Amino acid sequence: MPTVAECMITIPKTLPLDTTVEAVHAAFEDSHVHLLLLVADGILHGTLLRADVATATAGTPALSLATLTDRTIAPHESITTAQERLARLGQRRLAVVDSSGRLLGLLCLKRDHTGFCTDEGVAARARERDHSFS
Repeated sequence: MPTVAECMITIPKTLPLDTTVEAVHAAFEDSHVHLLLLVADGILHGTLLRADVATATAGTPALSLATLTDRTIAPHESITTAQERLARLGQRRLAVVDSSGRLLGLLCLKRDHTGFCTDEGVAARARERDHSFS
């Protein structure tokens, strides 16, 4: 049985702790972004979904709206456990953290629920985006 560590992307995009709601809204303009990670010195301090900032006023610190509850998973958990948790929560992303809260990666269930995003797939999408702007 594969573990979360074997299925996660290892270099997720992160935002600093002083991120504002405006920056969060800008990040969510990318349809592939479902969960934002607020990180300092490698430690995950909070996560944000679109719903967390939907009614927030301009200038609000994003961290004040962030949570870790039901949005993290340990790397040693089975992928079956992760899939069950994602289904129960109605989500497709979980931050992967160690016991000290260090961000290790991001578990990203594909839109069609047939598997998980890979580092290679994320890099390929980034290259495609870069070429479309050339």
